[in-house]
Amino acid sequence: MRTELQPLLNQIQRYVSLTEGEIEKLLAICEVKTFRKRQFLDQPGFVSGYRNYILKGAFRSYFIDPEGKEHTVQIAIEDWFVSDFYSYITQTPATLFVEAQEDTTLVQMAYKDIEGLCKEIHALSEYFRITTERAFAFSRHRALSGISMSAEARYLEWAARYPEMDRRISQKVIASYLGMTPEFLSKIKKKISSEC
Repeated sequence: MRTELQPLLNQIQRYVSLTEGEIEKLLAICEVKTFRKRQFLDQPGFVSGYRNYILKGAFRSYFIDPEGKEHTVQIAIEDWFVSDFYSYITQTPATLFVEAQEDTTLVQMAYKDIEGLCKEIHALSEYFRITTERAFAFSRHRALSGISMSAEARYLEWAARYPEMDRRISQKVIASYLGMTPEFLSKIKKKISSEC
């Protein structure tokens, strides 16, 4: 077995069990790719053709509003999937930029290959159902916290859940993800530091 793909198998097998034969079929459609910092995985106007699992590194997904302001909708690190998910699922042109925040290594699985395997391997289809439902639930939680929590509470919740991201991702990107300016995030961090 290709040992570099073990993290992906571990991720899948947290939720479902695959036979040796099913694992072989899955690994046969996996391709390991590297992306340099600032390189794009998806861009508006192009259909997202791959499920992308991060082995090492970080990406962010964002869109640019009519005034030219960037809005980060996802930050993803090791053991996460990343892409313009709407484009991938609907096979329509992407609306998001998906950009490497660090030099990154990921596993790519083509849409047509995954769709074919999911028809053949029930456990794999179940895995993607479970993880899609979890992603939807998290997205709903994030939307609600954005309108019901203070900026400071949003930052504290995020930093407690993802402490490693606070060290690896730029303050500008974190602020964009949390719906505030970098200057306001800096004030929040200073206030928290002074209270410790």
